[in-house]
Amino acid sequence: MKRIRNIFSKKGEYQIYPGPDPKQAIMGSLVFCIHHKQGCKWSDELRKLKGHLNVCKHDATQCPNKCGAQIPRIMMTDHLQFTCNMRRTKCEFCQSEFSGAGLEEHAGTCGQEPIYCEAKCGQRVLRGRMTLHKSKDCAKRLRRCVHCAREFSCDTLPLHVAQCPRAPLTCPQRCDVGAIARGDMEAHLRDECKALAIACSFKEAGCRFKGPRHMLEAHLEANAASHLSLMVSLSSRQGQQIQMLKTAVSKLSINYTGTLLWKITDWSAKMTEARSKDGLELVSPPFYTSQYGYKLQASMFLNGNGPGENTHVSVYIKVLPGEYDALLKWPFAHSITFTLFEQGAQTGQGGVAESFVPDPTWENFQRPSNEPDQLGFGFPRFISHEMLHRRPFIKDDTVFLRVKVDPSKIVAV
Repeated sequence: MKRIRNIFSKKGEYQIYPGPDPKQAIMGSLVFCIHHKQGCKWSDELRKLKGHLNVCKHDATQCPNKCGAQIPRIMMTDHLQFTCNMRRTKCEFCQSEFSGAGLEEHAGTCGQEPIYCEAKCGQRVLRGRMTLHKSKDCAKRLRRCVHCAREFSCDTLPLHVAQCPRAPLTCPQRCDVGAIARGDMEAHLRDECKALAIACSFKEAGCRFKGPRHMLEAHLEANAASHLSLMVSLSSRQGQQIQMLKTAVSKLSINYTGTLLWKITDWSAKMTEARSKDGLELVSPPFYTSQYGYKLQASMFLNGNGPGENTHVSVYIKVLPGEYDALLKWPFAHSITFTLFEQGAQTGQGGVAESFVPDPTWENFQRPSNEPDQLGFGFPRFISHEMLHRRPFIKDDTVFLRVKVDPSKIVAV
């Protein structure tokens, strides 16, 4: 029954009109395809939606192979060709036909599929021939060395055989011993081989004998005197070489800076000895004013000398014969400064210093002879014993005296 709608007229009277059919209105409404989010662009009246879904490529439908899958029409071709469990397809290697599920089970087991050797020899072999390949053809298969029975891969076995310590070899001296293991050959040649020419044990001394092992003892007995003479000569040469080396080492240790820092240890013991022995003198290592300069040496009398005896420490400098005296200017005229250092971080580099410039007329500084001046020139009252102990000149029973030669100064400081 149609719904009746009453509308109030302008004159205040009611009129009756029939209303629209709601079903028709709904079915005629504009709708989109239910797969519009998947990309379907269809849009039309609701009554046409069912017919559209029968052909919509995005709508799922039953797989015709009856695998049970619901597949969108747009993907059905790929499904039937690649993923359907009920599809019929061939193995690309053996060409056997399988269902989709059967092909998945067959994959990885096909005997005609080429795969890389499991031993990593680099070759690709049919799966069905892999066992035969690994046992007969594979370069990485293991084989035993016939000499030492150790296992090696086939590609490294020849290299091993060429070095195997148990491989039999013939003596290079062609002695009557049979095959000898490579590892024993060195000992054989050194201790046993009768054909090997052996040098005399006095070879380093100059003996030139070289002959079979069995002749060596006879040679040693027959030439004992000559061997002794050779050893004497060798000893003499070695002595000369040692002396040359000592000279070279001593030159390397010589001071060429023109400044000597003399470290005097065991001060107490040396002072006690100086007080008990008159004229006890300590001498420093020689030093040079430069590489080709004057050769000097400092000396010290701990208990004093001359006017400083028993009260002061006396210091002197003497000129020694040097290697280059013939090229130097004489008399020696460089200023000399003696400095006795105070020790300790708080006192810094303080100390006592005395210096002088040699007088050209002094004999002490003329070119020295082979027997230089025994005393030299210096300060007999360099520092008193009382001051030596009052200030920190002695520490750890050690005293430091610096002797500095300065060719640029002509006035003593």
